[in-house]
Amino acid sequence: MIQTYIQAIADFFSIENVLFVLWGRSISALELFSTLTGLLCVFLAVRGKVANFWVGYLYNILLFCLFLQIRTYSSMLLQPISLCINFFGHYRWTHPKKGEENDRKQLKVSVFNNGQRAMVLAVIMIFMFVWGYFLSRIDVWCPAMCPNAATMPYFDAFVLGTVLMAQYLSAQKKLDCWGCWLIADTANIILYLRAGLGIMPIVYAAYIMLAIGGFMMWYKEYKKDKKS
Repeated sequence: MIQTYIQAIADFFSIENVLFVLWGRSISALELFSTLTGLLCVFLAVRGKVANFWVGYLYNILLFCLFLQIRTYSSMLLQPISLCINFFGHYRWTHPKKGEENDRKQLKVSVFNNGQRAMVLAVIMIFMFVWGYFLSRIDVWCPAMCPNAATMPYFDAFVLGTVLMAQYLSAQKKLDCWGCWLIADTANIILYLRAGLGIMPIVYAAYIMLAIGGFMMWYKEYKKDKKS
């Protein structure tokens, strides 16, 4: 009986389970649920709500399953790392150090200087070349888990590096995170269009708008905390 239920859930969240067709692209239940969860997660982050981390945990699980099925392995392998960053960010936001807390006793917004931003860019580029090479050989080195070659390995690695950096900066409540999110969201639109997904590119266009709104709201909070 349990195996029957598990199989039914697996079938429902298979990308082969098409719910509807949007502009000639098949939309699966897994992609739809991932979309709704992701939008809620980002919306809560824009509002500075700690609840975004709880939604983010579910989002990581759904994305892992989605990326595994469409063979974007870099994005798939991002999810366990992203889950750890979510745990770290959840703790940082709710347990700020002395002098880092705002009037709500949570971590306040801060910014990087130009030198630190240059370091962030260098880390992303180095990661792209190293991880991209690994992805280009992943079907040779990990044939059991990834029997097929990765799609656009270096571009996929760039997206992964940018997203990881954006998540880390978000966990530290750095205003600069929204710049990383803008780049990552734009790159993801290209990646998902090439992968044949229908809803995700539209969602990431919405993420771009949310990132702009997030920057404005966090900047307002940053100026407020700076005065206090």
